[in-house]
Amino acid sequence: MRNLLRKPLPWMVLAECAVVAALVMVAWHLITNAPAQVTPETPVATPAADGGAAARQVPVDVAAPPKPSARPVPPGLNFDAGFWRLRLADLNRGQAQFEALEWRLVRSAMDAAHRYVESVVIPSILRAERGR
Repeated sequence: MRNLLRKPLPWMVLAECAVVAALVMVAWHLITNAPAQVTPETPVATPAADGGAAARQVPVDVAAPPKPSARPVPPGLNFDAGFWRLRLADLNRGQAQFEALEWRLVRSAMDAAHRYVESVVIPSILRAERGR
């Protein structure tokens, strides 16, 4: 038992389990405390017309133009379709360039391996077979 406590593997496994448990707890906390989204069917509390403290439930009108929300849109986040079209085109262009570079590297490695097999491996095998 004493040797088991001196070896690092059990401690690393326990540490990994602790890290995974902590991540699961954080994810669970984020999921359970997520803000509720307002849907058209969700009634919205509005102040009463008489100016009293009582509030009445009014369903959200789907055809009405959206009112500005209490939470402003975070800076830098654009919902315009043209904006995203340009960004995704840039991303696709970059991805295509990266894939072309990747293919050139793989192809050159394959060609080098092929040349090595043809110029070194096969002649040495043929010489070994002739020597018998």
